[in-house]
Amino acid sequence: MIRKAFVLSLHPGMEEEYERRHRPIWPELEQVLHDHGVSNYSIFLHKDTLQLFGYAEIEDEIQWRSIADTDVCKKWWAHMKDQMATHPDNSPVSTELKEVFHLD
Repeated sequence: MIRKAFVLSLHPGMEEEYERRHRPIWPELEQVLHDHGVSNYSIFLHKDTLQLFGYAEIEDEIQWRSIADTDVCKKWWAHMKDQMATHPDNSPVSTELKEVFHLD
């Protein structure tokens, strides 16, 4: 497994709505994630900075990146674009984090 971590930025006042839209996420999006080798996926909110910290375990970088090409992912991005910083294609602005320590 490859461990992925990334940071996103939530717009002020969107904390409750962001959580609501993830409880639960769409079943078809969950299926796409599983089909693309994603497991143990969590998102955490830093309430003071409104940063979202994402963590996922993936099987393959190419599979991970190909999620963005699926129709359901594009639909999800359009659904979430009012919640967070996004690019013109509605994909979230995301900064990948480098792992510097891990303990099993």
